[in-house]
Order: sequence, then C-alpha cells, then structure tokens
Amino acid sequence: MAEIVRFAPSPTGNIHIGNARPALINWLVAQKTGGQFILRFDDTDAERSRQEYADNIAEDLAWLGVTPDRVERQSARMEAYDAVAQKLKDMGRLYACYESADELDRKRKRQRARGLPPVYDRAALELNAEQIAAYEAEGRKPHWRFLLDQKSVTWEDGVRGTQSIECDSVSDPVLIREDGTYLYTLPSVIDDVDMGVTMVIRGDDHVTNTAVQIQIFELLTDKVPQFAHHNLIINASGEGLSKRLGSLSIRSMREDGYEPLSVAIFAVLNGTSESVQPLADMAALADLFALDKVSRSASKFDIADLVHLNARILHETGYDAVAGRLAALGIEGGEAFWHAVRGNIERLPDVKDWWSIAHEGLPEDAVEKDPADADFYARALALLPQEPWDETTWKSWTSALKSETGRKGKTLFMPLRVALTGRSHGPELAAFLPLIGYQRSVDRLS
Repeated sequence: MAEIVRFAPSPTGNIHIGNARPALINWLVAQKTGGQFILRFDDTDAERSRQEYADNIAEDLAWLGVTPDRVERQSARMEAYDAVAQKLKDMGRLYACYESADELDRKRKRQRARGLPPVYDRAALELNAEQIAAYEAEGRKPHWRFLLDQKSVTWEDGVRGTQSIECDSVSDPVLIREDGTYLYTLPSVIDDVDMGVTMVIRGDDHVTNTAVQIQIFELLTDKVPQFAHHNLIINASGEGLSKRLGSLSIRSMREDGYEPLSVAIFAVLNGTSESVQPLADMAALADLFALDKVSRSASKFDIADLVHLNARILHETGYDAVAGRLAALGIEGGEAFWHAVRGNIERLPDVKDWWSIAHEGLPEDAVEKDPADADFYARALALLPQEPWDETTWKSWTSALKSETGRKGKTLFMPLRVALTGRSHGPELAAFLPLIGYQRSVDRLS
C-alpha cells in the first residue's frame, strides 16, 4: 500500500539528530511503498516560530537526502481549525474551562494527597450561566478541553504491537489555550484528515496522545490512520535530545564535515535490530529498514559511533563523489592524493592537514626526530632515489636502506614516517611519498 506520511516540525529552532530520525523514517516508508512524504510546519505558535528556522529545516532535510512531495504550513490553515473547533463545540465535545493554572495545580496536589490520580474532574461541565458570567466579569478567558469518551482505546502499533489506553485515567486534554491559540493536537488531526495521511510515524513520547487523537479522528472521519511509535534517541547520560543542544544539530554536523549518508544511517539504524553499517546510498537504507526492526528501548547517541561510521563511509568513497568538495577546500586535481589519504580521515575536512603535510610543510605539533637516528637519516638521504617517483619508489628505497643498515619493521619505517610527515601514523607511504616529492623529502631528512 502506498503510504502517505508526514513530518511536522515546529520551526522554533534547528533540528537535531533526534528530529532527523522521524523525518528519515517517514521518508523511507514513503519511498519503499511508492507513497508521499509531506513536510508540514507546525507554526501555529506565532511568537516562537521563525521563517529562518523553517528554511534551515528544509535545507537540513535536503542535505540528508529527504525531499518532500508537499510542503504545508499550519499557519495558513487556521480557518479549517476554527471550523472544526466550532463543530466540536456544537457537539458538546469541546467545553470551556475557567480554572487558572494555579487552581489546577492545587487541585492536582489535593488529588495526589488523597491517593487519587491527578485527572481533571470536569468541574467546568457543572458551571451555570451565572458562574460563567462571574468568571468573565473577572476578565477570565476560557481554555477549551476535549470531552473524552471514557472507554478503552486500542490500536495496532506499527512498532510496539497492540496498544491499549484506558481513557478514564486520562484528563480531558486542552485543545485551545486561553488566548485562542491551538495546541498541536487538534490541528494535527485535522491536517492528517484533510491531507489523507495513512500512517502517523513519530516518537514513542506521543503514545499517550494517540488515544485522544483516535477519538478525534473517529468524530471527524471514518478513516483512522495507522500509528507507529519509534524509540527515541537519548544522549550518553540518558536524557532526551533538545533543540538547545546545538552540538547535535544537523546544521552543526554539516559544518563539522560529517557525511549526510552517515548521519542518515546512524539516525535510522541506531536502535534497530540492524547493525549501524556503511551503505551505498539512501536507496540501500530504504531497502534495509523496516518498522518491525525498531527496538522498543531508547537508542543511545554516542558521537564516537558516528565518527567511526563516518570514517568507514569515507574510506570507501570514490574520488568522483568528493572531487567538488575537495576543490572547495582548495584541493585541486587530487585523485592520487584522495586515494592515498582517505583511509586515514574521519571527516572530510581532515584532508586539509594531509594536503598541507604533502605540499607545504610539517605541522606545528610534528613529532620530533630522535637524535639517535641521525646516522640512519644520513644513510636514508644518501640512498633516496632521484625523481620521477611512483608507488614503487618507497619499496625500492626502503629495501636498499634495510640492506644497508640492517634495520627492519618498525625500527626501519617509523623514523622515516616521523621525518617525512611529522606523524607517528598516517597514510601508506608508498602512495604518500610521491606526493611529498624529492625536494621536500630531502629537506625533512636533513
């Protein structure tokens, strides 16, 4: 079945890898089923929503490879929400409440003290016209709650299996604030109905909201979408991710030089029965992913795991795929260079250090040569072949040096690596030596 799915971020900040997870999962489901992916901005909060964040979200998703079939804005659909809200009021399913936040808090505390669940007692349903007039004379404005059917709501979750919530243990939810603005619940359902959404895929922090939304769906339409609640990504200390954590934003990962494919793979496969592994492209990720592979346990984000995956992907990336990006870093015509160094980088910007070592000079923090190796370096310099050089030069040079000095293994190769690169580890010198060239090699061995 071709699924119509949606990702509905609030443009109140940049998205992070935890937000990317539902976006990617929804998009992959649409790709696998030949369906549609809707990017729907939940921008009804006029004070906090910003166009720049909406633009950034769209840009970040495009960088990940997620392209929407439709883009919608809830702020453009207020008339639709108002019409349904009035319908629910006329049906008696949306009712006005005048309690202040402090009054509600005191009421919950009294319920807890009596060992009762802090569920709203529906006192507002008992208000008469005189009481309502008195509240309004005080300047109070009502918030509006949805009158739940106090029944059990059951659905077959695409990730969690059979789920059931007893609605008599849930407070009637507030759908409209005192200032007349909507909480996300009602606009979300109305949009899903109007846009023909067939599957709602989101984080499992929304499980308890589902019973409420199913009841609203049943009032508005005879087609209730399927629900699937995936596990959340948490940080190393077990806390949920937040837009305030800029270091985990997709934008910062872009700026730090991570590959979009590695971020996408990590966001999707971490916390599933599949291992986090390099894949050729997003099509391969779509083939591998399925909702029934998602774990019910939270998925822990460890930057070291992403770095490792990113490195593995780069190590297998061909030159044509990075040529333009290398040029943007000031590295032109670097195919031989790329193949020499790609196995020793974790993120693409790391190539700049190796380019500098090959073509300019040793790094400021270069490992110093051991003075005890002075005679060895003199013999190495004497035996250094004249150019032209190729990938056979290293072997012929070190073979001659081995015969001359009797050194072998690490005692032969490590001093040369330190002298030539200023590093104790790095690219295979058979490929890297021709990039350094004869004159720089002479200077560094001297």
